[in-house]
Formats: sequence, structure tokens, C-alpha cells
Amino acid sequence: MSRMSSKVEKNTTPHSSTSDDDIRKLEEDYQKLLEESQNLINERTYLETEIRTLKKRTTRLDDEVRLLKTPPLIVGHLQDILDERTAIVRSSNGTVFQVALNQRLEPKRLKPGTRVALNQDTLAVIEVLHEAWDPMVSGAEMVEKPDVSYDSVAGLDEQIQTVREAIELPLMEPELFSKVGIVPPKGILLVGPPGCGKTLLAKAVAHQTDATFIRMVGSELAQKYIGEGGRMVRELFSLAKEKSPSVIFLDEIDAIGAKRLDGSTSGDREVQRTLMQLLAELDGFDALENVKIIAATNRPDILDDALLRPGRFDRIVTIPLPDPKGRLAILELHTSQMSTSRVKIQPLVDKTEGFSGAELKATCVEAGMIAIREKRGKVTQKDLMLAIERILLKKSTSGITSSPDALYG
Repeated sequence: MSRMSSKVEKNTTPHSSTSDDDIRKLEEDYQKLLEESQNLINERTYLETEIRTLKKRTTRLDDEVRLLKTPPLIVGHLQDILDERTAIVRSSNGTVFQVALNQRLEPKRLKPGTRVALNQDTLAVIEVLHEAWDPMVSGAEMVEKPDVSYDSVAGLDEQIQTVREAIELPLMEPELFSKVGIVPPKGILLVGPPGCGKTLLAKAVAHQTDATFIRMVGSELAQKYIGEGGRMVRELFSLAKEKSPSVIFLDEIDAIGAKRLDGSTSGDREVQRTLMQLLAELDGFDALENVKIIAATNRPDILDDALLRPGRFDRIVTIPLPDPKGRLAILELHTSQMSTSRVKIQPLVDKTEGFSGAELKATCVEAGMIAIREKRGKVTQKDLMLAIERILLKKSTSGITSSPDALYG
């Protein structure tokens, strides 16, 4: 009996081992199928995400195509609202039209001066545009302070003191004026020949104060189309108010501030309209607002009298050609930054009578170039004297007089 039992056990052991192998193989196949299933699920999720992304991109591209096919609109400004259906608008080229209004626009958004988009064919007002500064105006704001301090402005101590009292003090300590009971100056006019430091002094003000500094050249405000110059002046002062405390520097103000004459051309009349807008903005300023104006010109003889009266430019600061003391200070300032050898300043001062500050700087630069041409590392007295001769020769051949003070006498 025991022999038979042993025989049965021998016969069943291989069969059991085969079953275990089959089970393990099935389990392995099952795990592989699970992994493949999970991979397929992941791939399906990825593809669904890709499909959604592509659908969004397709929708965006369809919108762009539809936008590109849309006819362009003309930018204009509302002049007046006649009734709920019609208005007067001025297009970008200055022409004025009576047009229809889009009835879906909110009436409270339609005000004179509002920027609007006009249909190219009918000139009907299609939509109201958000307000935006003219690029020329917004680009006039100096983001970085100029690297020019009052120490860099030599020979103008009295003028610097006047500018600081008229511009800096009202911005930094306005309570002093309120305590005394006087109105601080609105602005100053810098007058002097070219190259005497008017722009340099304005840059020093921008460096010294924490105020926003906005620089605009007068010729940039003289526009071709009717009303454009006045609009830019309005935007310039609006930007200054929004960014206050701020300082507006109008360089070459004579480009728009010349005396008004009878019988002028249409271009002259547009410049005069720009001047009238500038006068209106100057008069409209609240005395305690943190906006100050610095203007500069080398032709004060042609400025309109209305521009020069007190209450607009309260201080007129004359910046003449530097005297011997001023030339000494300017030459010492520039030569101190150079590598020199045995340079005596006083002979240079005596030889540069009638030189402006810019010409004195040009003299030092020319002396440095002479040394560089000769492969030397230091500037000598001879280099500076030769540079003075070259500047004098250039002045004589270009027709520049040695004494432009005749314009300012």
C-alpha cells in the first residue's frame, strides 16, 4: 500500500509544478496587459490634450484670419455730439465730418476729445478706443536719470542757484511757500548762445530731483496737420500731471513760441495754434501742482511777449559765454578727468576768449585725439594749444562769430 502511495505522489508532482508555471505566466501576461492598458490610457489622455490645444490654436488662427480680413478703421477724435445718432468727428488727417454713431456704444463714453475708430467707407463711429499717449510724447519721458550732476556744470554757480530755488525747492519743500504765503514759480526760461550749458543744466536738474523728467524739443510740437500740435501739447502736460512730481524741459521753444505775425501762411497759423495751447496749459496750472517747466532758447529776441510775462515763465535765466573765471572752472573740470602731463590751465584760459562751454569741452577732446594719434598715453600743453588753434580755425571757416552775445544784449 505504501508503495502505491509513493508512486502516486511521484506522478502528481510534475503536474503540480506545471500548473504553477502556468499561473505565474498568466500573472505575468496579466501584468503586461495592465501596463499596456495604462500606457494606452496615458497616450489617450495626451492625445486628447493635444486635440484640445490644437482646437484652441485653430480657433485663435481663425480669429486672426477673420481679423486680417476685416477692413482697416480710421482713428479720429470726437469734436461734438449733435444728438444720440450723429456727431462731429475729426479724422487723423485733420478733416472734420458729420457722421453716424454706433447705437450700441454707451453714451457716457462719448465725450468731446475721445479717440474713436471710424468706418473706412462711411466714417461712422464704430467703437471707442482707449486713451493712449502719442508715442512722441510718451517717448519724451526719461526713464533713467542723466549721469550729470551740478558738479559737472562749471562756471554757472549763480544760474544753478536760481534754477534750484525755482524748480527744486517747490518740488522738495512746498510747505515753505505755503508758510510764507507766496505762489512758487511755475517755470524758468534759460536764455543763451548755443553750447553754453542750457541743456546740461536741465539734465543736472533731472539727476538731482526724484521727479519725472520729460524732455521735448519745440520742433517736435510743430506738426503738419491742423490741431495735431495742440493735441500733443495737451498730452504732454497731461502726462506730466499723471507722473507728478515732474519737470517738463522744452528745448528750442522758439520753434513754437515765435511772435505772431499778420499775413502768415497756414503752417505758421498751425504753429500759432500750438503756441496758444501752450499758453493755455501754462495759465491752467494750479500753482501748487508738482509740475515745473524749464524752457530753453538761443533766440529770445523772436519769442512772443505773451510767453514771457510773469505767471508763465517767472524766471528768465541768462547763461552767457563763460568769463575767464568760468573758462578756468570748465577747463579744470574736463582736464581733471584726463591723463595729462605738466598742463597749465591759465594760458589756455587766455587763449579761449569767446569759447562756449561746448567748445571748451571739444578742445579737451581734440587734445586727447592728438595724443592718441601719436600713440601717447598723456595729453600735453602743446596738444591743448594745438586743439585751441583747430577750434578757432573751425569757428572762423564756419562763420561763427566770436561774440554771439550781440543777440542777447
